[in-house]
Amino acid sequence: MPARLIGRFYAALERRLPEQRLFLRSDSETRFIRLRPITQAVAMSGFSVLLAWTIVATAILLMDSIGSGSAREQARREQANYEARLDALSVERDQRAQEAVAAQERFALAMQQVSAMQSALLASEERRKELETGIGVIQATLRRTMGERDQALARVTELAAVAAEGPQAAASATPSGADVADTLGVLTAALGRTAAERDAMAELADAAKDEADEIAYEKRLLEERHDEIFASLEEAVTISMAPLDKMFSSAGLDPDDLIEEVRRGYSGQGGPLGPLAPPVVPGGDASAERAGRILEGLDRMNLYRLAVEKAPFAMPLKTSFRYTSGFGRRWGRAHEGIDMAGAMGSPILATADGTVTHAGWESGYGNMVEIRHEFGLVTRYGHMSKVRVEVGQRVSRGDRIGDMGNTGRSTGTHLHYEVRTGGTAVNPMTFIKAANNVF
Repeated sequence: MPARLIGRFYAALERRLPEQRLFLRSDSETRFIRLRPITQAVAMSGFSVLLAWTIVATAILLMDSIGSGSAREQARREQANYEARLDALSVERDQRAQEAVAAQERFALAMQQVSAMQSALLASEERRKELETGIGVIQATLRRTMGERDQALARVTELAAVAAEGPQAAASATPSGADVADTLGVLTAALGRTAAERDAMAELADAAKDEADEIAYEKRLLEERHDEIFASLEEAVTISMAPLDKMFSSAGLDPDDLIEEVRRGYSGQGGPLGPLAPPVVPGGDASAERAGRILEGLDRMNLYRLAVEKAPFAMPLKTSFRYTSGFGRRWGRAHEGIDMAGAMGSPILATADGTVTHAGWESGYGNMVEIRHEFGLVTRYGHMSKVRVEVGQRVSRGDRIGDMGNTGRSTGTHLHYEVRTGGTAVNPMTFIKAANNVF
């Protein structure tokens, strides 16, 4: 059975591919090569396989080329979008900084108005006290005058009774009728003056009462306006504090610990002492307590401002650049910072106040500057073409510490920027993004 199938296969193959002869002729003889059907089939199969493999390989190469070109285009588009977003964030940061300056100016103006209103309120309070004292004096004088009037009326009544008893009794009681007439005239005049003074005092008392009511009304208006200003100031302080708290929390720094450490560094006091001032009694003056809370909030904001100068929230570059590598795993190893590529010699700036602890060559980093900051933070700036600071030098945020270069283990001109806390590298973008929420 297999032999029959093989015979049929060869017969069908001979019909399709009949035997061919390839003649080779020379001067002396003629030879030929016999190409059997099976040989032709094997040759054609090999050629077909080679052709198919060539087509498939070419298609794969073309698809890889097209795919890599699309990936590069997409990467360029994403890079352009990322740079545009960074530019927008920079513009927004500048706007927030301007708004913060304007808010501080408005707050200073409001504090001046509060001070002026407090002075006016104190002046009105003193004036009210003076009027109350004057009213008391007027009322005492009026009571004394009324008492003298009552005494004079009693004396007149006695004299009238004596006169009604008869001439003899009148003669025995008084020296003469002329004396009685003179006395009555004096008493009448005194009563008239007393009544006039009483009416004048009553008018003065009414006027003083009206003025006191007007001053009380003005005081009430001032207190209401005072409350409105205090409420606005408290709201402004609260709103201003929220993004600052969020910024430090996002960077992994505890705001309360940060404030205490800054306060310990700025705690100097001195100067001559004056007499003891009366202490502020809790619950005694609500306005004083509210003003104290606002001043505490302002002090906290000022401490935050000092902390911002001491923590690396600023950008190390102000010139044009692009991010070429992020924080994390790269080529199977840990990349402990971010890479920012720019022009050769671009100024590299300190991102916070601190002290230079290294300035020179470091294996892998090339020319490198290391700065120790407050709160256990350290920043590193690698691959510089030129170092512009020395070990032990104090630098402030924004000071130029070197120029961008391509020294050390580097494939091109760029800055390698690191942030370390407690000796451990952290993502610098955490600080940069946290600052973008405020500045």
